[in-house]
Amino acid sequence: MKTRLLGGLAALLLAIVGSVLMFNYAQAADSRAQQGLDPIEVLVVQKAIPAGTPVADVAQFVKQTSLPGAAVPKEVVKSLSDFPGKITSVALEPGEQLLASRLVDPNALVAPGTVPVPQGMEELTLLLEPQRILGGQLKAGDTVGVYTSYKLDDAAAASAPVGNDVKGFKEFTKLAFQKVLVTSVQQAPAESSKKESNSTSDGPALPSGSVYVTLAREDVDAAQIVFASEFGKVWLSKENSDSKDGNPGVITLGKVSQ
Repeated sequence: MKTRLLGGLAALLLAIVGSVLMFNYAQAADSRAQQGLDPIEVLVVQKAIPAGTPVADVAQFVKQTSLPGAAVPKEVVKSLSDFPGKITSVALEPGEQLLASRLVDPNALVAPGTVPVPQGMEELTLLLEPQRILGGQLKAGDTVGVYTSYKLDDAAAASAPVGNDVKGFKEFTKLAFQKVLVTSVQQAPAESSKKESNSTSDGPALPSGSVYVTLAREDVDAAQIVFASEFGKVWLSKENSDSKDGNPGVITLGKVSQ
């Protein structure tokens, strides 16, 4: 009985030792095989990464993995620190190697004819007649001055808060904001007949309708622009690098006639 028990224990021990030796041999063989294939440390996606994810946030989705050099593309990403300020251009799935071509400048994802919105700002769109936007010649990336005009009835003019710079005036215009970024301009193409009749060899065709202009501004300023669009009128002036940051104040009939 004891002999059979000892024999069983010895067999079990030999099986365990054999398994350990076999496992170590396989690990060593795999390591030798990888060394023969020039292994490279690369970043492999572990969890799905949405398109537009900043590089600073990508680290939580990837893992550094050793792969045979023959299976690694030349554009593989080895370190995220080599791509500051980039974002993912497409959604990435688990198992993918992270490639440099998938990390792009944020501006690369902006739709044609638009410019990115500065951080901390929001966009609003105004529908304006061509004469209020330089005959429709504005384009994305321009900066403009925003002028607002109001025509009040007697009650509204009299009820302006005390100390308000427009109190008592029924009609007035003021420069509300300067250096306002235009992020998009949308205008329906002119019909061929209208284009021919409105155009000359000396200048561009006249716009045939109103134009959507999208501006970037902080929320407080955006609210004022919306108010002016709802209850008054808005005019935009195109600025350049030499435009002065002046303050013309409130323009009234009395001031114009001085």
